[in-house]
Amino acid sequence: MTSAISTARLEARISTDLHALLKRAAEIQGRTMTDFVVSAVQEAAQRAIEQAEVVRLTLADQECFARALLAPPPPSPALERAFARRRKLLGAE
Repeated sequence: MTSAISTARLEARISTDLHALLKRAAEIQGRTMTDFVVSAVQEAAQRAIEQAEVVRLTLADQECFARALLAPPPPSPALERAFARRRKLLGAE
């Protein structure tokens, strides 16, 4: 028994010049235009998500972050008060 693949339809109005460009690119790669467009859109979506979710640090920032993890500064008075409020709200742990 094979499982059915769920699909959705996507429609877009594009210029005739862009249509011709996409068609030519798909033909060069020996793909259907649908396959070419779906692949290109998927790659662009993955790049956009990665750029939004992945934090890239310079070497100096990486070193600063590692130092803070290995030897964190003592909690500030405001943080101490926040923890005290949390303990009070949640009860003794």
